[in-house]
Amino acid sequence: MKQIIKYLEFTIYWSIVLIPFSIAIAPAATSVFMGFLFFSFLVKKILKKEKLFVNTPINLPFVILILISIISFKNSIDYHASFRGLAKLMQNAFLFLICAEEIKDKKHITCVIFAVILGASLASFDALWQVLFGKDFIRQHAPIINIGIKRATAAFPNANVLGVYLSALAPLIIGLSLYLFKGRKKIVMLFLSVLTITGIVLTLSRPTALALYISVLFLSILRKDKTLIAILLILLLIIPFIMPGNIKDWARKINYNPIVFMCNTDRIVIYRNTINMIKHHPIIGVGVNTFSKNYLTYKLPEPEDARTGDTMYAHNNFLHLAAETGLISLFVFVWLLWNLFLYSGYVYKSLKDNYLKLLSICLAASLIAFLLNGLTETSLYYSRVAMIFWYLIGLSLSLEKFIHADNS
Repeated sequence: MKQIIKYLEFTIYWSIVLIPFSIAIAPAATSVFMGFLFFSFLVKKILKKEKLFVNTPINLPFVILILISIISFKNSIDYHASFRGLAKLMQNAFLFLICAEEIKDKKHITCVIFAVILGASLASFDALWQVLFGKDFIRQHAPIINIGIKRATAAFPNANVLGVYLSALAPLIIGLSLYLFKGRKKIVMLFLSVLTITGIVLTLSRPTALALYISVLFLSILRKDKTLIAILLILLLIIPFIMPGNIKDWARKINYNPIVFMCNTDRIVIYRNTINMIKHHPIIGVGVNTFSKNYLTYKLPEPEDARTGDTMYAHNNFLHLAAETGLISLFVFVWLLWNLFLYSGYVYKSLKDNYLKLLSICLAASLIAFLLNGLTETSLYYSRVAMIFWYLIGLSLSLEKFIHADNS
């Protein structure tokens, strides 16, 4: 029995480490490690006769989200799709709860951080390779072309999804490179930070760039880093002058409208249609995981230059959530985030170990970047990258156990 449990714990340990790296390669690889993780965790719990999950400050709002999603089945036009959506929600719960419980020491955390850095570096290098040589070396994808400019996708389905993945990990890498490492390690980490930023730039995703900018600004303010704050302010001033000419021409055509520049006209049309969907079903929505199936029904007349398809995503996590499971669900999700960031602040103030304190604010910055990017992307509904959000939450919650530990 002890030997079996030992093997199960080994599998759990390395599955947690390999998940963030595998996302950069292929969804199949991630699914394999997720399967190993869930199976090993459940069997271990059964054998040890332990309580299934630990308590965290977001358990209650998450359970309520699940209950509301079940109630939303009442309006679902596709029960099969809704069951799949509920399964994804349960998967997210398993992921953050297992990470919160099973990451138990600094060595494990360090392995996880190494995997995160390796995954982001691989995806960024793949993006650079793709733009330079016409195909990425992992999946042989060609870059996409918008307004005459190549946009990197690496091994991801499109440039925006790559941007979501990289921007969620970049603040963690940048924060550690600036404030943790010294000497040769710092040089290497700064190089990897620049590589990750390059990968983000090559996506040409304006919301991704904005998410990265604000999250790094958040870090610099918390660290009271006047030099970095000054660099960020200078960068803000010079960006309009160093943008590619095609982007400048396009900005001129839209009369430098900041909303259109960040969202595109078609997204604005999608938001209008989504709000129309919410108006018709404000309480429990149209049914979990049925947004795209309902989109055509609630489409309003659209301008000729901003036609949208018959099956779309909301391109905004919060609007998408409200449309599928109602405004109550949106309120509960905001409550979940409130609890999460409040608890992260408590953990940061309570930790004594400088490495873990830094890690806690870097994780908060990464989550902020993901949420900001989610204002123009439905990133919580892209299974390829949604798990990175819940994974980072689990990693953040795991730090609580070190408050009273000897971390010397």
